[in-house]
Amino acid sequence: MIMPATEETTETAAAKAYRKVAIYGKGGIGKSTTTQNTVAALAEMGRKVMVVGCDPKADSTRLLLGGLAQRTVLDSLREEGEDLELDDILKPGYRGTLCTESGGPEPGVGCAGRGIITSINMLEQLGAYEDDQQLDYAFYDVLGDVVCGGFAMPIREGKAQEIYIVVSGEMMAMYAANNICKGIVKFAEAGGVRLGGLICNSRMVDREADLINELARRLGTQMIHFVPRNNDVQRAEIKRQTVIDWNPECGQADEYRALAKAIDNNKMFVIPTPLTIEDLEELLMSYGLFN
Repeated sequence: MIMPATEETTETAAAKAYRKVAIYGKGGIGKSTTTQNTVAALAEMGRKVMVVGCDPKADSTRLLLGGLAQRTVLDSLREEGEDLELDDILKPGYRGTLCTESGGPEPGVGCAGRGIITSINMLEQLGAYEDDQQLDYAFYDVLGDVVCGGFAMPIREGKAQEIYIVVSGEMMAMYAANNICKGIVKFAEAGGVRLGGLICNSRMVDREADLINELARRLGTQMIHFVPRNNDVQRAEIKRQTVIDWNPECGQADEYRALAKAIDNNKMFVIPTPLTIEDLEELLMSYGLFN
């Protein structure tokens, strides 16, 4: 006899599911800043979020940790061997966020991409993704627009299921976004990864919102939010805080809240249709960027 699901069993089943998000984009476009401010807004909404920094610079969690330098997974392995506890590499941050940094090899030695693979495997072995963490989200902040080797691991091995690309109206940022879409297409069928949308981190390019909306349309996705340029972001970073932590009443804090809500409510996940380089250049010219 099959017993009907009780409220308790339903809640237990729900606790096992969490969303796996990776943030990609051109180097210097503001991925880490966007990720941490969005995560802060999700935490403010009551979501339990783990952030896995996948950049050798190890700067993906410092605002959530109040500017504290976190020892990376690779540093911990080098110094202590594999006899680690989860608390050694996973630290509590703003409003209960969980923060870890993969780190990288010593300068001039080894492959940083392999470091990401090693770090994620170690997190899995130590139970970072287990039910008792009660995660709503795992966020991966990934280096640059590299979609090969270890840097593609969140896409290739199904660690991430939702990809958001941080972009601006600048040519190289759009080129990188299009290139990342090609990587998503390559691994979409095998790993189930999908594009959730473009996040425009404004550089105050003329007609920028219209341009990114059109790029999104041609890629078959959406611009999930337009984040205006505002010096409050830099002011908060100087204080080693996210904008919401630094000044929850400011307008830029509301922008990150809107982005977080858009991601939280998102239902549009697609295999993108990347543009040819000729079509991308035509798009840029049609908006006057080459004039």
